[in-house]
Amino acid sequence: MSQELLKIEEIPLGASRIKVFANFPRRLYQGDPCWTPPLRGDLLGNRLLGLVGLLTQRHPYHRQAEVTHFLAWRGRHPVGRISAAINHRFNDYYGVRIGFFGFMEFIEDYEVARVLLDRAREWVDNYGMTLFRGPGEYSNATHERQGILVDGFQYPPTVEMTHNRPYYGEFLERYGLRKTKDYYAYTMDIQTPTPPRLKKLVEKVQQRQEIETRPLVLKELLSEVRLIIKIYNEAWSKNWGFMPITDEDAAALADSLRLIVDPGMIRFAFIKGEPVAVLGAFPDPYFALRPPWHWFGDSDLIRIARLFWMRRHIPRLRLMFFGVRPDYRCTGIDALLYYEAKEYAVQCGYRECEASLLLEDNNLILQALEFMGAKRYKTWRIYDMQL
Repeated sequence: MSQELLKIEEIPLGASRIKVFANFPRRLYQGDPCWTPPLRGDLLGNRLLGLVGLLTQRHPYHRQAEVTHFLAWRGRHPVGRISAAINHRFNDYYGVRIGFFGFMEFIEDYEVARVLLDRAREWVDNYGMTLFRGPGEYSNATHERQGILVDGFQYPPTVEMTHNRPYYGEFLERYGLRKTKDYYAYTMDIQTPTPPRLKKLVEKVQQRQEIETRPLVLKELLSEVRLIIKIYNEAWSKNWGFMPITDEDAAALADSLRLIVDPGMIRFAFIKGEPVAVLGAFPDPYFALRPPWHWFGDSDLIRIARLFWMRRHIPRLRLMFFGVRPDYRCTGIDALLYYEAKEYAVQCGYRECEASLLLEDNNLILQALEFMGAKRYKTWRIYDMQL
């Protein structure tokens, strides 16, 4: 197979061959206990499940983006894939000309990786871009699935986080791409007793009568998600790669969270009625969605059914967002929300929590997590190349 001629097929958005592109990683990772495929509907759409796939023309991402896809073949066997994208909304927001590569997967063969990267780089260069960045899905905004794992390969991913072979980073650096940013993941044992110094800090914060906290109200999920987004868009606005979340995103997010949300694990803080902070942790659906690698247990419907059956018995959480508006930082509000969420999690029997996609230079949150007893255990990397 390795002696056969390498061919690259371009697959534009809307082409029927996009299904082959979407399904390639299942061949690559078949049987891997640490890889969890996204639902096929997340990429290709599923009307029954109400999913608009990211790789379909109907997805709102494509209203402000140009994209294409490349699939590498040796004979009749696909051996790698990559996408190239111009995210106009991202570039306009930052006043830059960045071309992104993503959906990157390939066998352990540098020649396959090189040729795919060449095609993606040439494609964005033809659009007049000055920087080549990735990997992501289509791009590298903060709320997208992105980065390649460079440390912690022995652990399975939590929801929305990526997993890949260890040689990916080596191949990208050999190609000439250089690190631009790392993201970290921390893990913590929820059942470990709360440190006394944290309890003392929380007691001091609780004495401030103007601070009120509450959990999410499930029957008002859409308005609650809009409140989360309001805090998010201010609290994360200075973070690297930040993109504001829109109201349109809010409706889609509410629909995606409805099945797995545990209201007690999403907590708001208010000062004199003004929302100032939010913490959001979710039972990790990947715990239930990881396929058993049997033909009868790998369809979207069966995986969703398994998630529905197991959703109240998932022992692992992912802390997906934890933000305090800038004017209210360093006041202990973050410690208060964490303490309340931890106490609730202990009562519900959750055992571990991952806090992830944390910027390597976000010292405020990293130090807070370490203060709360969390340990770093994974690293993802984003790469750049000047064009």
